[in-house]
Amino acid sequence: MNPTAPFSCLIVDDDAGFVSMLEKVVAQEGGQVVTCGDLAAARGCIERSAFDIVILDNRLPDGAGFDFYDELTRRSPASLVVMVTGAPELGQAVHLTRNGLCDYLTKPLNVAEFVSCLRRARQRLAHPESPASADELIGDSPAMRDVAHSLRQAARHAGVTVLLLGETGTGKDLAARMLHRLTYGGDAANRPYVPLNCSAVPAEMFESELFGSEKGAYTGAEKRRTGLIEAADGGTLFLDEITEMPVAQQAKLLRFLESREYRLLGGSALREFGGRIVAATNRSLAGEVKNGRFREDLMFRLSVAPIRLPALRDHIADLEALLDATLSRLCDKYKRRKPLLQARDLEALRRHAFPGNVRELRNLLERALLHTAEGAAWLYFDAVWLHASGGEQAMPQENAGAPASPLNAIELQEFRLIQEALRAEGGGIRRAANRLGITHQTLLRRLQKWPELRQAAPRAP
Repeated sequence: MNPTAPFSCLIVDDDAGFVSMLEKVVAQEGGQVVTCGDLAAARGCIERSAFDIVILDNRLPDGAGFDFYDELTRRSPASLVVMVTGAPELGQAVHLTRNGLCDYLTKPLNVAEFVSCLRRARQRLAHPESPASADELIGDSPAMRDVAHSLRQAARHAGVTVLLLGETGTGKDLAARMLHRLTYGGDAANRPYVPLNCSAVPAEMFESELFGSEKGAYTGAEKRRTGLIEAADGGTLFLDEITEMPVAQQAKLLRFLESREYRLLGGSALREFGGRIVAATNRSLAGEVKNGRFREDLMFRLSVAPIRLPALRDHIADLEALLDATLSRLCDKYKRRKPLLQARDLEALRRHAFPGNVRELRNLLERALLHTAEGAAWLYFDAVWLHASGGEQAMPQENAGAPASPLNAIELQEFRLIQEALRAEGGGIRRAANRLGITHQTLLRRLQKWPELRQAAPRAP
């Protein structure tokens, strides 16, 4: 079902004024409404017709909506049910939520909250099989529709390299996985998807990591090494943080992109790559070229099919759908029943700038879920967390990122120097190592020793 398509809605409530208000809102949202004032009439309605959404009052002349709920779900299993009550009970909300209730609203009803509830329900109707799919971009805003359209177009041409652009946390890896699935369709699960974080590989190992190497190609190469290009053959090679690739290796990548041919390090035989290549960056390629950190010809080669993922603040209309899908995934991960998000918390999230974008949203929800008691009807959410989140790749403030354990004077000086270098280089690990005059591997070891530094070093291994 298209989330903008008309939907059918049954309203079961004996308050004429309240029903009139609900009818107007549902109709404005594209719903076709049928109303009834008691449970007997409701039984007749669901026997005659199937409804996408049922809005059920708890206190009715001939019984309680709470007691009728199980019967309703048996008779109309495809319907999404929203319970409305003037006397909310926590135990009741928990029981209904555990048994598939779509939403639990209280009177007096906030119209904006009700509209949000309807839109969440319609999103679930639009994606009934995979509300928490791990390889779907969530959202129906114009910006996200443009991204989905661009991915579908790109999927038709597997030989074209796709460049994913966007701020940190916007879902570039998710878009790459979605492109992989769209490219190969039902066979996608049988095709390799091989990601490489270009900032995580030492410069001296980059060529053998990417292209592979023959036995004896370098000191210590005691056997043939399969490179990531070979491993991704027939599927998708995803080069994340492409601007972190060593300049010395960029010419070889350019030749590979142009010819789709490569040689193992120390080998002579040409091999052909038969798969899709996707690159991603959160940086300006033109800016990196200007600063001498990226080849201009490689920039042009990568920019044939660019797709920009919008920052969350630029498609905030998708927030509720993202909240629902992300919370579903987290509850599945932790084997938890999904709690509800209170209206005041939703409003606080709407006002937040989300510098860390969708990744920050996920982290906030995961933190909230882990602070929520098992079986609780409502998600425990502390708005203070919003001010402290800043996104995974946000730069630390002056008083942020302090070492967790006491350091001696020399260690503290080293900690601060690394922190400043990472801040100056925007979190780029390889460039920060160059600025400090240490090797990439040395800096990686320091990041393992002091994980607090990862606030300034996004996606450090």
